[in-house]
Amino acid sequence: MEDVTDAGIYARESSYLDRHVQLGAASGRVLSVTFPERPDDDAEADHPVLDRIFEYLDGLEEITFDDVQVALTVPTDQRAVLESVREIPYGDQVTVDTLARMTSGLDHEDEDDVILVRTALDQNPAPILIPDHRVRDGPSAAPPAVEQKLRSLEEL
Repeated sequence: MEDVTDAGIYARESSYLDRHVQLGAASGRVLSVTFPERPDDDAEADHPVLDRIFEYLDGLEEITFDDVQVALTVPTDQRAVLESVREIPYGDQVTVDTLARMTSGLDHEDEDDVILVRTALDQNPAPILIPDHRVRDGPSAAPPAVEQKLRSLEEL
């Protein structure tokens, strides 16, 4: 597992995304990934997970984040959906229906379960690390312009 023991807020400007990538970490886990136009004033620039995110954004090679621990402080049913999203490989995409099928305990034909999937995607605390941009007909927690650039990077 990637060591993210340094608690704090970390941010760096991405020329590819035309905004900053900001990461919150504590207790050895990533708490959040956001894309502010201006980072928090106390944000630091150096963190190993932020380095990997920028390697990913360079697009020179396939980068995965399977070993990065994300603190999923969301309801259990949403956690199951987001854990399923982490299983979608780089360069692949699925539909909301397929994601519901991939998630144990959900029925892709049950409207409440489909709403649950969409809610989990929308409230994803760590886009990129939990690649909701790979769900082509679902919402993303990343801003639309960022989502489109992530999809383009992976040729989705």
